Amino acid sequence: MAKRTVAEQLVEVLLQYGVERVYGVVGDSLNPLVDAIRRTDGKLEWVHVRNEEAAAFAAAAEAQLTGRLAVCAGSCGPGNTHLVQGLYDAQRSGAPVLAIASHIPSHQIGSGFFQETHPEKLFAEAAGYVELISQPEQMPRIARIAAQHALGAGGVSVLVLPGDIADKPAANPTGRNVPCVTPGTVVPDERSVRDLAKAVNAASKVAVFAGAGVRDAHAQVMRFAATVNAPVGHTLRGKEWIQYDNPYDVGMIGLLGYGACYEALQEADLVVLLGTDFPYDAFLPQERTVQVDRDATKLGRRTPLELAVHGDVAATLDALQPLLVQKSDRGFLDTMLKKHERALTKVVEAYTKDVDRHVPIHPEYAARVLDELAADDAVFTVDTGMNNVWAARYLTPNGRRRVIGSFTHGTMANALPHAIGAAFADRDRQVISMSGDGGLSMLLGELITVKQHGLGVKTVVFNNSSLGMVRLEMLVDGLPAYETDHAPVDYSAIARGIGIPSWRVEKPADIAPTLREALSRPGPALVEIITDPNALSVPSHITAAQVRGFALAAGRTVLDGGVGTMLDLARSNLRNIPRP
Repeated sequence: MAKRTVAEQLVEVLLQYGVERVYGVVGDSLNPLVDAIRRTDGKLEWVHVRNEEAAAFAAAAEAQLTGRLAVCAGSCGPGNTHLVQGLYDAQRSGAPVLAIASHIPSHQIGSGFFQETHPEKLFAEAAGYVELISQPEQMPRIARIAAQHALGAGGVSVLVLPGDIADKPAANPTGRNVPCVTPGTVVPDERSVRDLAKAVNAASKVAVFAGAGVRDAHAQVMRFAATVNAPVGHTLRGKEWIQYDNPYDVGMIGLLGYGACYEALQEADLVVLLGTDFPYDAFLPQERTVQVDRDATKLGRRTPLELAVHGDVAATLDALQPLLVQKSDRGFLDTMLKKHERALTKVVEAYTKDVDRHVPIHPEYAARVLDELAADDAVFTVDTGMNNVWAARYLTPNGRRRVIGSFTHGTMANALPHAIGAAFADRDRQVISMSGDGGLSMLLGELITVKQHGLGVKTVVFNNSSLGMVRLEMLVDGLPAYETDHAPVDYSAIARGIGIPSWRVEKPADIAPTLREALSRPGPALVEIITDPNALSVPSHITAAQVRGFALAAGRTVLDGGVGTMLDLARSNLRNIPRP
């Protein structure tokens, strides 16, 4: 009986880590691994995509939804370089992904061989761990180290595996292994908690700014806000974890911002950053700030701190609560809630006139209808660009829905391949790709992947025949839009050619019935909505120079998009304000 190979041993390690599939494109130096997967009789599935970039995106989405290790692979040379884009996104999103980067024959390394690259250098910045398997004796140890590093650090590991090494007999037994897949709780030290309590109790006006690190801490944040009468703002990544059931909500800041969040942070005596590494430091007050994060390397990275607390948000707030003094003055909170409601009312009124008859369709209106019709536990994957704006302002979180995008890497074309990974993670869950026409066209071939694997991905294309966000960037700089627009493309016709049921919507009245039909049918579907390229959005806080830029360059431009059902939430929150 033939001895198992290094590739087969790697497959055994992946199965021990609970991996169910590998995303990639077959061929060449990957053949030994692909064949080893074939011989698992379905225990491990090979998911054929059209571009390795999409493989990495899909793995990233699966990892974010399941919390488990997800795997992608690329063959030597171009297969590796295609992986890089999606791996950058996974690393910056904290998704535990293992990438298998196959390599040229080991004896040819360094000779300038066909398709030769240096994967250890190529992936150095896109991964937290990169290692070359140069001899069978390194296995299975290095594979386990790579997998555990991805899980433990929350990011990307890359195994570089020459095809000839993968095909050699394994030198060591695989053995058994119990991976650590559940992170422990980081509990803050007692002195830091006491210092935090002292700072919070001494401040008359406290504001909270929450990021993705408040996941599983919703109740603690609400209790804290109630105790200190603090308005609560959030980042885009924090939205899904903190905005729902939140009577203290004042919206977002940043390039996609809306509402009164900016004013709340600027006017507070003390800003409490909870689980956020918000990169746009110009929107933060740069003073009178404390920060809580489980990753100590992020403390003080964006703004000078009066106090840094290393700990999980939930554990820190649980320890802090007994030391807090209930504040009686709601003046600051009530003022911010009123400002928030007025801001949302103003921008809603700016776009709602004749919205049900406006052609081309307002994308804001389409996004709101989609939000209303989507399932309560839907997974939304969102393209970078104006779709980020519509997702930020219109998707209503409820604690069960998920929103996944390239929110820290900011690449185009992520929505559809992210949706592929989300659909594989749970075939019974509704998955909606909010695709821009620019992003969809970049990785258009992945519609074939959706059809081939029978995935129930519902692709909603916001087609304005323009790179909307780039157009906006030019306008705020006072530049006329240049090379941002292109000739119309019928994406519904393309999808039908692939075999995906598709609709093209040009009238607002057709949006709801079409989306309802597409969302309710089994299998894949695509709805293309022809939207107004002039429906652009600017942040809730912009500089005078940016305003002048718009005045110079913008003609008929909607400066602020609406905010969907968030206006209803803001108005309902006003009922919490005591009446005289």
